[in-house]
Amino acid sequence: MPVSDAFDHRAVLRFPYSHERRARVVHEAVGVEVGGIDDDRSAATVDRAGDTVEVTVLARDLVALRAGVNTWTRLVETAETVAATAER
Repeated sequence: MPVSDAFDHRAVLRFPYSHERRARVVHEAVGVEVGGIDDDRSAATVDRAGDTVEVTVLARDLVALRAGVNTWTRLVETAETVAATAER
C-alpha cells in the first residue's frame, strides 16, 4: 500500500479466531485481494499475527472508508464461511 498523507482516514479491523489454522486460511484467502480492489480513494493491507487477522483500510474520505470497511468485512465473512464449510 502506498504510504501517503492523502489518506486522512484509517480503520483497523481485527478478526480473532479460536485456532491459528483458521486465521491462516482466512488471511490467505483475503490477502490475494490486496492491491486488486484499491483505487485512488482507498487502499488496504491484510496481516496476520497468530490467531488474529488484521485488515487496515486507508481512505481519502469517509465515504471511501465506509465502502472499504464494508468490502473487506464481506470478504472476511465469505472466507470464514468457506473455511467453516470445508472443515465439515
